[in-house]
Amino acid sequence: MLKVTHQDLIEAALKEVDTLSTHEAVKLLESEEAVFVDIRDPRELEREGKIPGAVHAPRGMLEFWVDPTSPYYREVFGSGKRFVFYCQSGWRSALATKAVQDMGLTPVCHIGDGFRGWKDSGAPTEEET
Repeated sequence: MLKVTHQDLIEAALKEVDTLSTHEAVKLLESEEAVFVDIRDPRELEREGKIPGAVHAPRGMLEFWVDPTSPYYREVFGSGKRFVFYCQSGWRSALATKAVQDMGLTPVCHIGDGFRGWKDSGAPTEEET
């Protein structure tokens, strides 16, 4: 039997990260100070699209792309902007936001309702190219 479940990890992360509602996140869409980061699997992006202008950083590579000492580092994560992470339902993004926050990336937050909530609200989306 597991000592800690996925739900335990999510609940712990949610106590420590900034969670935005879809409405709050939509307000940031036009901000030049915010970078939306889609951590979903590439197949999810191909199937459903993404938030316009979002950077794709697959969950499995995120810590490597954020760390400037990593050979996989991506400059976007050194921009000093506010990073808004999202996944499909807010679970993976809560864990990802906690991980990068623990690494020292700031400011960071995530969309609590995920891409599903974003789409359901009628907020704009675009196809992955």
